[in-house]
Amino acid sequence: MHPQADKPALLRALSGETCHPPPIWLMRQAGRYLPEYREVRAGAGSFLDLCFNPEVAARVTLQPIERFGFDAAILFSDILVVPHALGQKVDFIQNEGPVLEPVTDGDAIRALTRDRFLELLEPVFETVRQVRAGLGPEVALIGFCGAPWTVATYMVGGRGSPDQAAARALAYRDPGAFRILIDLLVGVSVEYLCAQVKAGAQVLQIFDSWAGTLPDGEFERWCVGPAREIVAGVRARGVEAPVIGFPRGSGPLYSHYARETGVNGVSCDTSLPLDYIARELQPSLAVQGNL
Repeated sequence: MHPQADKPALLRALSGETCHPPPIWLMRQAGRYLPEYREVRAGAGSFLDLCFNPEVAARVTLQPIERFGFDAAILFSDILVVPHALGQKVDFIQNEGPVLEPVTDGDAIRALTRDRFLELLEPVFETVRQVRAGLGPEVALIGFCGAPWTVATYMVGGRGSPDQAAARALAYRDPGAFRILIDLLVGVSVEYLCAQVKAGAQVLQIFDSWAGTLPDGEFERWCVGPAREIVAGVRARGVEAPVIGFPRGSGPLYSHYARETGVNGVSCDTSLPLDYIARELQPSLAVQGNL
């Protein structure tokens, strides 16, 4: 027997092993396309209520595993539970999406507090524990956080936007205040990911959904640097779980991100050519996605 044969296929792939067939999981694999999810969602209250109800969130996380037999489950939650736990008002409006009370200057950023951060996120960690208990040993459990830049764009702008203009303007107008926000998000993201691993997550993913909107220098400053600090931070705490980075939309900067952050794998968006992935990424780390 292969020495790693008892490990979930996703963990083997992230350690550099070629698996046949390759492990399969989908981003947003738990969600509205599933009738069983829609049934649960109808009676769950607000979206945040669902995220903070461990029994219901665990059931939703397990639904696609039970239906399709995927090789990994990804925690059902949202990247914006982090600003919520920092004291920012966060709502999810039906047919509109997330709406936050914007933090638009240094005073608002300094008013954020991490005093009860892990306490407020305890329901998420209980969800992780319940999901892990409900999975077979062959199925990996993925925890995650939003990357500091992407989370900051929502915190500053108050909602998603196509160009992240509010966050970009604050970073230009008051880079010191914006750095305080990014550093805060780096620190709490390390705590959040480590607590997920302690609860049972075996793989971690950093979602930088808006990475592709930044030019080279700003990409290094606000995306690569913070991701590197998060990876180093979890490693410094003894967490060995593989980390996947997802700098969506960053095109040819993917190779720089992969090389400089210390991640074990990258999620590739649909814009990356397969020959680029094979040439620039696959020789040095695991790749997934591109569908």
